[in-house]
This record gives sequence, C-alpha cells and structure tokens, in this order.
Amino acid sequence: MTGRRRAASLGKIEEGTGPARPRATDGAPPDTPEQAHASPPPESSRLRRAGPGVWTACVVLPASVSLWLLSLRDVRLDAMGDLGLLQALPVLFWIALGLLVLGFCVAAAARRTAHSCFALYVLTLIAMIHATPPMVEQELRYSWAWKHVAVVDAMLRHDGEVPNAGGFDIYNQWPGFFQFNALILRATGLESPLGYAMWAQVLANVLMLGPLLVIYRSITTDRRLVWGAVWIYYSCSWVGQDYFAPQAFTFLLCACVIALVVRQLPSSRLPRPGPAGGGWPRGRFVLVIVIEAAIASSHQLTPLMLISALLLLSLPRRNRRVALPALAGAVVLTAAWNATVARRYVSANLDSFVDALTRPEANIWSGLSRLGDAAPSQVMVSWIDRGLSGGVFLLAALALMTRRWTRRTPLLPLVLFPLPLALVNAYGGEMIFRAYMFALPAAAFLIAALLMPQGRRLPARMPVVAVLLAAMLGSLLFGYYSKEAMNRFSAQEVAATRYVTTQTPPGSVIISVTFAAPGLEMHYDRHERAEITQEGLQAKRLLAKDPLTGLEPLLRRAGDKPAYVILNRAQYADVHLNGEMPPGFMSRLETDLARSPDFTPVHRSDDAVVYRFTPPSEGSRG
Repeated sequence: MTGRRRAASLGKIEEGTGPARPRATDGAPPDTPEQAHASPPPESSRLRRAGPGVWTACVVLPASVSLWLLSLRDVRLDAMGDLGLLQALPVLFWIALGLLVLGFCVAAAARRTAHSCFALYVLTLIAMIHATPPMVEQELRYSWAWKHVAVVDAMLRHDGEVPNAGGFDIYNQWPGFFQFNALILRATGLESPLGYAMWAQVLANVLMLGPLLVIYRSITTDRRLVWGAVWIYYSCSWVGQDYFAPQAFTFLLCACVIALVVRQLPSSRLPRPGPAGGGWPRGRFVLVIVIEAAIASSHQLTPLMLISALLLLSLPRRNRRVALPALAGAVVLTAAWNATVARRYVSANLDSFVDALTRPEANIWSGLSRLGDAAPSQVMVSWIDRGLSGGVFLLAALALMTRRWTRRTPLLPLVLFPLPLALVNAYGGEMIFRAYMFALPAAAFLIAALLMPQGRRLPARMPVVAVLLAAMLGSLLFGYYSKEAMNRFSAQEVAATRYVTTQTPPGSVIISVTFAAPGLEMHYDRHERAEITQEGLQAKRLLAKDPLTGLEPLLRRAGDKPAYVILNRAQYADVHLNGEMPPGFMSRLETDLARSPDFTPVHRSDDAVVYRFTPPSEGSRG
C-alpha cells in the first residue's frame, strides 16, 4: 500500500468508515500511532515473558517503600524552618523518592511492564507525597480544612441551613459538599469529619486516578503512555486544592464528567460503545446529569469550568451528539441553581463580576504579583512553582507541534478550556492557578506523548526523562511542603482554639492575627470573628504602629460582650512567611497584651495563648 493510500485509509478509519486497524504485536514497535492501540496480550502472559527491566522495577518498588516507611521514624517537626517539611525530612526519605523515580523509569523503558506494576508505582507516589504529612503530624493540617469541618458541624447541628452565618452564608447557598459529609456522618455514627479529613488528600488523589485512566485510555492503549501521563500529572499537581474542601470534591466530579464525555466522543482514538450513530447510552447520560447536579450545588467556579470544557469539546461537528447534551445539562442546572438557591450571592457579586470582564490583564496579574513582602524562601518557592507551571505548558505546546496525531484527539480543547475563565475573573487572585489545575490532566498526557513516544524504544532517552521527572517531582514538593510551618498544628494549638470557641460566651468576638489557627470557625454561628490581616490598609498601619491602639476598633465590635485574642505558633510562621505584617509585629503584640491590665491570659501553653479583654470601666468588677 502506498503512503498516500495508507494515509487515506487511516483517515477513513478515524471517521469510522474504513477497514479494521492492523494489529501490532507486543514484541515489535508499531508502524503508526494507530497501531499502538492494538489489544495487548493477557497480563499473565506478559509477566511470564518479562525481561530484566521489569524484574528490576519489581525489586526497586518494595525497596523504595521500605526506605520511605523507615524514614518516617526520623522526621523532626521541630526542625522546620522557612522551607517547612522539606527541612524536617531525613535523607532516607529523599533516597526512597529517588529510587521510586528511577524504578518507574526502568518500568517505562521495558516493553512488557504490566498495568499492575505501573499502578503500584503510581499509588506509592501518591502515598509518599500525600500520606507523609498525616503520618508524621498529630492533627488535621490546613486552616481551610478546619473551616470546612466547622461548616459540616454547623449544618449537622442545625439540620441544614445555618442561621446567623454572616460571611459563611455562601456555604448555605452551595451546601452540596457539606450536606454529603453530613450524610456520611449520620450513616456511620461519627461525630465529626475530623478523623477522615486528615486523609482527604490521599483519598482525593487515589480517586482521581479513575477519571485520568478513563480519559487516557480513551485516547490510547499504549501502557507506557497512559501511565507516563498519570505519573506526570501527580508529579506536577502542585496547586494543593485537594484537601478537605468543596473544590477538591467538585474537581474530581468535573474530571469524571469530562472522562465520560471523552469516552463517548468519536474524535477519540478508539471505537466507542454506544447507540448506533453515536450519542449517549441512557444510563450513562443520567449519571452525567447527576454528577453535574452535584457540582452545581457544591461550588461556584467548577460549574463554569465544566461548561467551558464541554463548549470547546462541542465545537467539532462530529462531537456534538455527545458534547451538546452534556453541555445543555450543565448550563441548565447551573443557571437554575444560581437563579434560586444561590441568588443572594450572585446578585450581590454581579457588579464585581461584570467589572472583572473589562480587566483581563489584571485578573491574571492578581495571582502573580503578591511576592513583595514574603520571606525570601517563599519568593524562591513561588518562582519554582511558576517555573513548573510554565514548563508544563511549554512541553505540552511542543508536543502538539511535534506529535501531530495528538491534534486529532480532544487534548487541545482540554488544555485550553480553563483559559477563558482566567481572563474574565481573578477569583481572589487564585484563578490563574485554578486554570493550571484544570488544564493539567490533558497537558500531562501531551508531555508523556513528547517524552515517551509510542512505538519507540526508550532506553537511550530514559536518563533525560528521569531527570525531567525528578525535576517535576522536586518542584512539586517545594510547592506542597514549604509552608508546612504554618499549615500544621500541634495538639496545644487545637486545645487553645477549642477553648476559645467552646468555653466563651455566645456573641464574643474572637480576634486573631491571621487565619492560621485550627478550628477558629467552630461555632461561627455563635461568635464573631476578626482577623487583623484582613483589615484595611489604614487599620493595619495603625496596628503596626501601636498594636493595642490598633486593636480598639476590633474590640468595640463586641459591644457589651467579651473579646478574646488568640495567638499561636502557626500565626507567627504565617506572618513571617507571607509578610502581611511588619517583622516583629507578633512579638510586639504579645508583649503589649501581656503588659496591659486590660488583657488577662485565660489559656496558655507552649504553642498558644488566649487573652480576654476586660474594658477599663469593668476593671473594678472583674
């Protein structure tokens, strides 16, 4: 067959009208990318014929796991400095991680590595990255995770919508995630999600493996390419939105919808099961609608991201019988929810959203320009994260240029769909990072296609690939672990916040310097919260000049109710790392509080202190 006739035949095959594709044997590289989709021999057969590379990978994996587990005994949390957990991890941890990368590269270079071997490597990678903190720390990390635990607790106590929610009313309008967790607690008899919230990152990343595999295996059956893309995804997912939070929940659901849609698309590289002429099997489409409803009821941003993805996927005419019904469902459900349950929030913020549409450059810059006052270590980490993000998009673009077959897949729209939203809204300075997070699954596959091309032998290029994978993983760990000094909490800090939220009179004002305190939002329907770093510029200047004088406007909010000031170790770290208050402010504030007769310490430990404010007029009575 001539080259021209062969290309024409393959074109017909992609449209579903040509003859069956030729099958490639497992022992020789395919002549074309299409031949790489041939059905592989049974797993047991491949294992029997495994070469030395496969056996080497199988030996390296348990060695890496053993060294990792041994290393956890020597983690010294008190050794944390400006780079957080990176400074507390022993050398043995880094040896274990290096062995894991090396073993995966050996497995990828071998031609007969089984899916099970790749899966074990990926699961081990997830464990090393995400299970290490909860295995060495006592309490739930991330103050935002504690905040979401508080919302679940409040909705349980009120059996639904929480009255007097104040700034937390937004969660009454998007309660899906919290009500789902309340349902789990009622079904299991647990009192709080604290126990399993510690492992939320591990669970979220393990579950994410499902939609990733569906998407990738809808495009190719090349094992090396599929698992290489999965590995790259987990090595580059540095944004850290996978903790106990609505955005982690809806990101996973969004990936599931996209995976179901891509699985049905005729533009994917493999034949699709389904009704004659394309379209959706009824049961699968009902599942898509149910997931879209859960997304629309749980988060503000994710439904818009999903709509953008489905819109771009529906642009090719051959995709519309699949993408348009899913798109219509997402649009109708999101619009209905925003016009009814979430109407208060949408109405109150409509003007700011419209204003953001006219300033696309400011929306992007807002997430990239807040480094001036941060500690030098955090400036370095921020540039490492940005370098990783830029490198991911650069390698993905290079793959699209050099691996032409990837342009005939849904990968390009799946990389581009978050960008329009990054241009129209800043989302509190986080939109550019959320856009990276949503684009990463497709970008990771493109990078794998660039580094691990189908049908080619890899041993000669594996040293370069290994260096790149190690650089990606190292950059990820800088983003994940460098703020651990402010993200982790001791039992003493938890006890202090539990005291101030449960042992103080309802209506009290609880004042902190930053958000870095575990569970300050517990009983948020009974107390008012004030955070110094969230005050206006003039108020912060006054506080920096004279802490006690600057506190007076916050103390007056209590009226005739008491006010409490809580200081803890994590807040010290937060102020130092992020630089939102001048150096030494925390020490000056604590010294002034200790000297003032108007403030009485009512709870104290090595890591935290709580002061009660007694107005001078009440001094004689107290």
